Amino acid sequence: MSPHLVSILVLAVIFLIGTVRSLNLGALALVATFLVGTWVFGKDTSAVLDGFPASLFVILVGVTYLFAIAKNNGTIDWLVHWAVRAVRGHVAAIPWVMFVLSGVLVAFGALSPAAVAIIAPIGMALGVRYGISPLLMGLMVVHGSAAGNFSPLGVLGVIANGIVERSQLPGNPTALFLGNAIFNVLLGVVIYCAFGGLKLLRERRRCDDDPATDLSHADPTASPPAAGGPAGGLATRTPASSRTVSLDRDRTITALGLAGLVLGSLVFDLDIGLLALSVAVLVALLAPAGAKDALGQVSWGVVLLICGIVTYVGLLESAGTVRYLGDGILSISAPVLAALVVCFIAAVVSAFASTTGILGALIPLAVPLLASGEVGAIGLVTALSISASVVDSSPFSTNGALVVANSPAEQQALVYRRLMVWGFSLVLVAPLLTWALLVSTGWW
Repeated sequence: MSPHLVSILVLAVIFLIGTVRSLNLGALALVATFLVGTWVFGKDTSAVLDGFPASLFVILVGVTYLFAIAKNNGTIDWLVHWAVRAVRGHVAAIPWVMFVLSGVLVAFGALSPAAVAIIAPIGMALGVRYGISPLLMGLMVVHGSAAGNFSPLGVLGVIANGIVERSQLPGNPTALFLGNAIFNVLLGVVIYCAFGGLKLLRERRRCDDDPATDLSHADPTASPPAAGGPAGGLATRTPASSRTVSLDRDRTITALGLAGLVLGSLVFDLDIGLLALSVAVLVALLAPAGAKDALGQVSWGVVLLICGIVTYVGLLESAGTVRYLGDGILSISAPVLAALVVCFIAAVVSAFASTTGILGALIPLAVPLLASGEVGAIGLVTALSISASVVDSSPFSTNGALVVANSPAEQQALVYRRLMVWGFSLVLVAPLLTWALLVSTGWW
């Protein structure tokens, strides 16, 4: 059996064992990386570990450590208070605010993981405070950032359009941006309706400042209070002064640190992980009270899980397994069908690995498919780009991992499982849908 087929089979076995047994998939994947890398591909140990995602590790640790400090000293509560004021107390609008905010950041040049790293912890805090599903909040943040991905000013937009130009393919940056944005907005509507948004609309809950309903300890399944008094799990109305969080010294330092994180990552293009870790250490030095036990709140199990899986997929990339799959595509006689296979490969691999890297590898790989004239370049590039980027909600991608890591500790396992179901549903649905709309019809 081909070494590439063996490595793919081992990946399937990892997921099977992790499903049947309560073992950390990341630990299994690291063991598999060692065994497959040395015995199947004949690599030495240092080469086997080349695929370890050091950048992703630092992002996960740095961001969750910083926001754990911010949570401990009350800065998150202060941010939540002002975010609620921005939507005039309408709880049902909060997920869409997160969607739009993350999309705008990415559309104007922020890396998608940077936007999610900044917005997701705040969105999750809002979700906990007002009884909104963490899955709803997390997916709205991720797909909001995905909606801005292929803006002509965005990083992925610049990369994809540049690859198209270098490959001497006809391109349309506006069609790419709008096609991707519309797809993700529609997904946002589906997410909102499927994961609790309609219930929020029916309840018409508000969190006004004066007076206000304090939902920080509410039962999210409870009915809204009847006129004249509390009901279900909702707390009684309390004066604003008893709930308002003001800025003290430690919160001011932390808020300035978070502002520096946004400024450094979005304006000066500094590495979001190293910057977040640097800010966290600085805040811990200047405001040590909130840093107590914060490092213990980092989701180390999630870090191991994500980094282990990504390390194994990195081994497959370096060993040429992705190229092996791509070469198999070229043997398909029907270009339209081959285009569908390319979109599926983009979705599957990107669910675990770098979207940027996949686009860089697969757009040039699609050039022979376009030579026959049976497949439109604009339609295929758009379908391929959407298929590769929309699956970033997978818990094995940076964005999905950030959602899991910032979810409430008691719900992380549930969020992980549901993100995996959602992400891999998109792996199946997104390529087929985009191919049907943009490639097989011949409109593009």
